[in-house]
Amino acid sequence: MGLNEESKQNLEGFKSYLIVEKNFSQHTAKAYCADILSYLIWLDNRSSNDVNLDIMRNYLHFMQKFNYKKTTLARKIASLRTYYKYLSREQKIDSNPAQNLISPKRPKPLPKFLSTDEIEEILSSIDISTPSGYRNRAILELLWAGGMRVSELSGLNFGNLNLENNEITVFGKGSKERIILITDRAKKYLQSYIDYARPLIAKGYDLPPINDSTPVFINKTGYRLQTKMIRNVINDITKKIQLPKHVTPHMFRHSFATHLIENGADLRVVQELLGHASISNTQIYTHISTQHMKEVYDHTHPRA
Repeated sequence: MGLNEESKQNLEGFKSYLIVEKNFSQHTAKAYCADILSYLIWLDNRSSNDVNLDIMRNYLHFMQKFNYKKTTLARKIASLRTYYKYLSREQKIDSNPAQNLISPKRPKPLPKFLSTDEIEEILSSIDISTPSGYRNRAILELLWAGGMRVSELSGLNFGNLNLENNEITVFGKGSKERIILITDRAKKYLQSYIDYARPLIAKGYDLPPINDSTPVFINKTGYRLQTKMIRNVINDITKKIQLPKHVTPHMFRHSFATHLIENGADLRVVQELLGHASISNTQIYTHISTQHMKEVYDHTHPRA
């Protein structure tokens, strides 16, 4: 078994197609090409134009012997579909036998979240005696209270704030506008940061007058605080307290949604607060709550 000249040429053209036209990363292109190389070796000397759906199903049956994970199998099928789409576009085949291939459903992992105690431990461990420390406390209070994305928080301008009504306007995916509600505690930290800490963050730099387009959260040079810095802040805090979890800004969003639903919040309300286009994206948090409930039950019931 080996590659004939036609298969070699097709594989080279496919590789260029992935990188140049599909703009795949080197890593993804390499994985797709490896999948197709295995497939072409299995085909042996058969021409791509001789392949029909039955032959392709035989190959899928052959792959079952290796007990691939569903995610790996789904990628291999995606590789085949993309390969035959390329061959069809280049008019190297008369018909596309891969167009009716169905990928297995990929298991959707449940989002990880923090308990209320873990969040309070993180918040209380922040040193607020410095301007940047106070800023960091205000940031994490907002992430926890409002469930916003880290990019939404980084992009906050003063024109987005309506602190009198505990409201913040954010622009989510697709520049979709929505209202974030925040707690009195989060508002207190945010207001104190604005009044006292923010003017001291960029020591030695002249901050411009505040207007509606002025960024709320700034770095030590007075420019908008970027999402990477917020992630670094969280990493430093959790490392300091030795929390046995890898905590990300998005985990605060997951925690926000999970605890709302655990405490009886309506799913549609949580959907609006998170800015989900579809309620199916929000429903995953009901699964988290059910799983958490079972874990608590198993841990605490004497007969469980």
